[in-house]
Amino acid sequence: TLIQYDWLLKLKEMFNSKFGSIPKFYVRAPGRVNIIGEHIDYCGYSVLPMAIEQDVLIAVEPVKTYTLQLANTNPLYPDFSTSANNIQIDKTKPLWHNYFLCGLKGIQEHFGLSNLTGMNCLVDGNIPPSSGLSSSSALVCCAGLVTLTVLGRNLSKLLAKYKNLQWDNVLRLDEVQAKLGISLEEMLLVTEDALHPEPYNPEEICRCLGISLEELRTQILSPNTQDVLIFKLYQRAKHVYSEAARVLQFKKICEEAPENMVQLLGELMNQSHMSCRDMYECSCPELDQLVDICRKLGAQGSRLTGAGWGGCAVSIVPADKLPGFLANVHKAYYQRSDGSLAPEKQSLFATKPGGGALVFLEA
Repeated sequence: TLIQYDWLLKLKEMFNSKFGSIPKFYVRAPGRVNIIGEHIDYCGYSVLPMAIEQDVLIAVEPVKTYTLQLANTNPLYPDFSTSANNIQIDKTKPLWHNYFLCGLKGIQEHFGLSNLTGMNCLVDGNIPPSSGLSSSSALVCCAGLVTLTVLGRNLSKLLAKYKNLQWDNVLRLDEVQAKLGISLEEMLLVTEDALHPEPYNPEEICRCLGISLEELRTQILSPNTQDVLIFKLYQRAKHVYSEAARVLQFKKICEEAPENMVQLLGELMNQSHMSCRDMYECSCPELDQLVDICRKLGAQGSRLTGAGWGGCAVSIVPADKLPGFLANVHKAYYQRSDGSLAPEKQSLFATKPGGGALVFLEA
């Protein structure tokens, strides 16, 4: 809602004022009211609670240090700082930060984790305290979810350490997603936080994986990449996961067939080309020019396809625009003044979807 959006913006500004940085994510947990079933849950019976609109909201920034810094927008609750790997909870004092520490420590103990990353956290909320609406439980739940989110976003780099995944046996990006059991959209979030946009060098990759340069060359790199000095891991992973998601979106649109289906499919194709060009860098100036020409001359969507690096362009074009489209693209691209493309190198044609591969069996 607009109110929640304004609340997030306000919390973001307060976080920036407090820590001098921007939160990486926010976590929300509601208060709750028990409609019926008092004092029977700890006897083993079910109760019927309902979440309420009031909630706890935490802005979070994972940091490279091992320091956990907690702050609260309410001045009644003082700041607190401690080592993320030495959580001590004083059970004799019901201080506000202890509820956060309970959530964090619960996740830590459940998964048997020893090395937690540091975090800057700013807590806000509008659940009336001490009113039977579970404000403290909401804070515990929020803290647990914060911890899970931070861990989940770093798992792709430290598979073996957090989830006992054999990272050395993971050969493809889809295997990372499958082992983590999360969606493509969540994998994009993992990519955003686990990898930095700046290119990696071999030494940094070795530090992340805890291996030597020799192991990197012999166990991970293929023969034709052993001498590569720059690895754009963020860009490549982001392309792969976003492209995989676009494929599923494309399939869904085709199945549902909305009125603006062609427009939606074209937009996905255009996004695909941008990702290929900018993130995977498998395009070339000639293809970029051809794609632009196709879009300007009537294609709802156009993108590169095939042949690894470079290739051809495929466009989705309304049938009534097809004759003019073909003629105009041929003129704009092939009949250029420099005459750089010989006639035998020119290929422009239309096709409808064909059938899939079939095996015919004699009756």
